[in-house]
Amino acid sequence: MDTILFLGFAIAYLVLLIWGIALTVRRGRLIVSDLALLVFAALVYDNAVIGLGSFIGESAGLEALNAVRYWLHALVTPMLVLVAWNVLVRAGVRWAKTSWATLGAIVITAALVTYEVIVGAAPAQLVAQHEYGTLSYSNENAPGGPPLMVLFVAAALLVAGIYAWKRQGWPWLCIVTILMVIGSAIPFDFPSGAVTNAFELVLLVGVLATIAFQDRRTEAG
Repeated sequence: MDTILFLGFAIAYLVLLIWGIALTVRRGRLIVSDLALLVFAALVYDNAVIGLGSFIGESAGLEALNAVRYWLHALVTPMLVLVAWNVLVRAGVRWAKTSWATLGAIVITAALVTYEVIVGAAPAQLVAQHEYGTLSYSNENAPGGPPLMVLFVAAALLVAGIYAWKRQGWPWLCIVTILMVIGSAIPFDFPSGAVTNAFELVLLVGVLATIAFQDRRTEAG
């Protein structure tokens, strides 16, 4: 069951990636929010590796493919902080346009990347994990406690969502961020390790929809 779900997520993120590229082509220039494309590409890879793991089987090759998953998570996911900052700028939030806010977004992103590399990707000890029909490699050295990087990213997106709602009448980024936080916090009693990933997908659909919405507003002048 989970094999199908993870492969379905990989396809969904591929659709988001293609949509995001189409938005960039239509706009005719790159903007900071386009860093979301790196997140979509990483999640295509992440879900495809998990979904195909049981077909590949336990091997050094599959372990290496899974190691890349942890590095992509560390290097790419924090970029959503910069995406959130750019949403604020495009929403016309004055303080977000200051040099201090710009520097703050860059420093927070760099700090989160560094933290994830030091405590997650670099010291990872991978062991095979069979769960609900899938085969992947989990990190035995994963840090305990709340996921610090995820909390910072969620907070940044929530702030951006609130301002986009207030300034531009666009509530969806705020709504999907709240849904993701709630969905991640509630322990669901489902025979699946993939169901909660649906909240992450909903969040990123909301992120890309927000970028598309702000593009349309810019085109309208």
